[in-house]
Amino acid sequence: MVFATYIAGQTQFPEFTLVLMLDDVEVMYYDSVSLKAVHRSQSNSSDDNAGSIFSDIYDIMKDRTFYLKDHHNCTDGLHVYQKRVGCELLDNDLPGLFLSLDAFNGQNTEEFTFDVVKRTMQINLPWMRIKGMGQVEWIHVKFLYEHIYHPVCMKTLRAFLEKEKNTVMRRLKPKVRLFRKPLTDSQGLQISCLATGFYPRHINLTLFRDGQPVDDDQITGGEILPNGDGTYQMRKSLVINEEEQHDTYYKCTANYLDLDNKLDIAFGKEN
Repeated sequence: MVFATYIAGQTQFPEFTLVLMLDDVEVMYYDSVSLKAVHRSQSNSSDDNAGSIFSDIYDIMKDRTFYLKDHHNCTDGLHVYQKRVGCELLDNDLPGLFLSLDAFNGQNTEEFTFDVVKRTMQINLPWMRIKGMGQVEWIHVKFLYEHIYHPVCMKTLRAFLEKEKNTVMRRLKPKVRLFRKPLTDSQGLQISCLATGFYPRHINLTLFRDGQPVDDDQITGGEILPNGDGTYQMRKSLVINEEEQHDTYYKCTANYLDLDNKLDIAFGKEN
């Protein structure tokens, strides 16, 4: 998946930045300062072929930004054009969807989904209406996506998957802990359930009180956050008063991918 941003206006950031991701792993980076496509996992080596493609994306996004600024009569303030484009490989090694999404100042300008297996397209292209593209230009756009953009994307995806498979295909089980922390400003107690060290990032973490899931509006946290070693963590916390600390049973359950059994950590008196 490519994430690209063009900024029109003065900021401390490069005018154009692009990151190429394989799942959640950054594999290449390009910006308008260095004008080089850099491999993140190969001693920061550069790639001239990828650099040429990223340079073309840079030029296209710059052109569209200034065209849309004029079309919408925008002032000389800060304006941002963003692009997200990529493809997917299914478990059976068949190509999945190809997605292309563009936005200008937070408003969608192009949405394109192509299914190469079903040979179907879903399109929402206000950009084409703004630009006033004719039928011939539209046929050319469809040809580019079907016969150039999608095949190049799949070739790139398979190449990086082969290089990074030991990283993106690994499975690391979470370590689950249940903490109790007295609150200094009251007689209450904060209960925190922490699951950490897992990869990939998908996990279900649930706090139970006397066998019933605690309502979400009573829980803080719940976001999946990165660790420094490439794994992830999730923490959920619940504040209970002094009365709830007695004769009440609390349990934290983690459901993760294809684990044979749920991971349960508990404290208190089970009824």
